Amino acid sequence: MRIFDGPADLVASEGETLGPSDWILVDQQRIDAFADVTGDHQWIHVDPVRAAASSFGSTIAHGYLTLSLLAGLTTGLYRVDRVSFAVNYGLDRVRFITPVVAGSRIRAAARVARAEPVAGADAVQLTLESTIEIEGVPRPAAVVTSLARYFG
Repeated sequence: MRIFDGPADLVASEGETLGPSDWILVDQQRIDAFADVTGDHQWIHVDPVRAAASSFGSTIAHGYLTLSLLAGLTTGLYRVDRVSFAVNYGLDRVRFITPVVAGSRIRAAARVARAEPVAGADAVQLTLESTIEIEGVPRPAAVVTSLARYFG
């Protein structure tokens, strides 16, 4: 884990690679729980029998489930000390490249694309380019450009 000594320390980290994280399991129980929370019960996610006959051969995780797991995956990549608070500032780009089949394990790695002071605030905006990979699969599950702001 990379530990940054406050928001200003982020600025010097442009281009740095973080990770990879530990693997996490995306099993049917997790997929079903996400479906229940979001109300998205499309059969390709929650009907193992019907999904077995699909081109995927199994149920697959929702793309937004994969995306939502990025927050937890990146907590194992880095930490910024000496901040009063941090906020998720949004996403610039998200691409779902390869479906995550139920029972797969995923992990993330990231690159600090930009880290720049926020005008008029004691803050730094961090732009991360993250890749979520699937164990044993050559193409990533997703590539994501995310923004966070860290306040001193």
